[in-house]
Amino acid sequence: MDIRLGNGFDVHRFRDGDGVTLCGVHVPHDAALDGHSDADVAMHALTDAIYGALAEGDIGTHFPPSDPQWKGAESHVFLRHAVDRAGARGFALSNLDVTIICEMPKVGPHAGAMRAALAGITGIDASRVSVKATTSERLGFTGRGEGIAALATCALVAA
Repeated sequence: MDIRLGNGFDVHRFRDGDGVTLCGVHVPHDAALDGHSDADVAMHALTDAIYGALAEGDIGTHFPPSDPQWKGAESHVFLRHAVDRAGARGFALSNLDVTIICEMPKVGPHAGAMRAALAGITGIDASRVSVKATTSERLGFTGRGEGIAALATCALVAA
């Protein structure tokens, strides 16, 4: 059986705003995330995990930030592209695991909606999608409340 694992990591700093988008879900907050697209740090990490499992580069390879057509784009477009690439290469997603690293906002109350959103975009059952959060114990840029980081892992199996 052909099994591939991939991981992805992404970071976005805070800017003025009234909420962040994480895994496609709007989470109220006293700041927003800054990025060329919608800055969904979790979905970007997951997209990179899938591209990594396929050995097809990263999100910037497929959607260069220098290309103005992606300015403000919703990250589900990137994730759906990665999932479609996996399918075109004969792979299906087996499971997804996302860890969001931040002091605030609190992710736990939104984790179920985030799992459902990712399941809907990727086409796999929510029981195969994990979304969790941790803090960095007030250390580093996330600990100082300067931004959010995300780490994601995926497993692909030959379809």
